[in-house]
This record gives sequence, C-alpha cells and structure tokens, in this order.
Amino acid sequence: MHEQLKLENQLCFRLYSATRLVTQAYRPLLEPLGLTYPKYLVMLVLWEHRKLTVGAIGELLLLESNTLTPLLQRMEKDGFIIRTKGTADSRQTLVELSHKGKLLESKAKDIPFCLTANWPKDSLPLDKLRSCASTLDGIIELLK
Repeated sequence: MHEQLKLENQLCFRLYSATRLVTQAYRPLLEPLGLTYPKYLVMLVLWEHRKLTVGAIGELLLLESNTLTPLLQRMEKDGFIIRTKGTADSRQTLVELSHKGKLLESKAKDIPFCLTANWPKDSLPLDKLRSCASTLDGIIELLK
C-alpha cells in the first residue's frame, strides 16, 4: 500500500471528521431554537448584515444557489426570514430577518461559548484555536 493513501495520512479526513463532529455537537444547542446547523449559519450572516441578496449569502457561506434556495425556502416557511424581489433588479432576491428571526438572536448569543465550555482549558488553549482558525482560513482561500 502507498503510504500517502493511508487514512491516517489524510488531512481531508481530519477536516471532514472535525466538521461532522462540530455539526453534531451544535445539534442539541440549536434544536431548542428550531435551527439546524446550515440554518444557524444563515442566521449568523443575517444577524450581522440584516439584509442581503441570496447571492451575497451564498458568497459568504460558500454555498451554491441550488443548495441555498431550498434552505431559505424552509427558513421562510419556519418564519425566520422574509424573501422579497429586488426593486432595482427583479432577478435578485433579498433576504432579511423576520421579527421571529430578530428575536432569536438574543436566544442564540451564548451558543458559540457553549460548545467549548466543557473542554479542558489546558488541552486546547484559546491561542491554539485562533491559530487553527487562521490556518483553516488559509486552506479555504486556497480551495475557493
């Protein structure tokens, strides 16, 4: 067997596993709010920007419109967002928070801290997490 083909030598497997496990860890934190992890990501973007086009949300979340549109439709049905046609360009769809979506922000504010609250502080210090984020940002930029 070629050494480079061993699972233990695959960075992609570590990234995949970490992503899957982080998403799984968020599930019990998000379910009481009626959110899935992908919906949470959309809400994060909208809490920050308040109103965006579908295209802008897709760019920020690195999602294609064929993935994003059904997600936004479900979120609108759930009452979290409002979608409207753009006035300057009717081909654009604008997305903004509904009243329910705005109220959810205060309920979600502690979620980022809840994930790491029970981690042993000495096993993964904050500065290591920050350097990981920087490294992951570099990987993302290279692969875009």
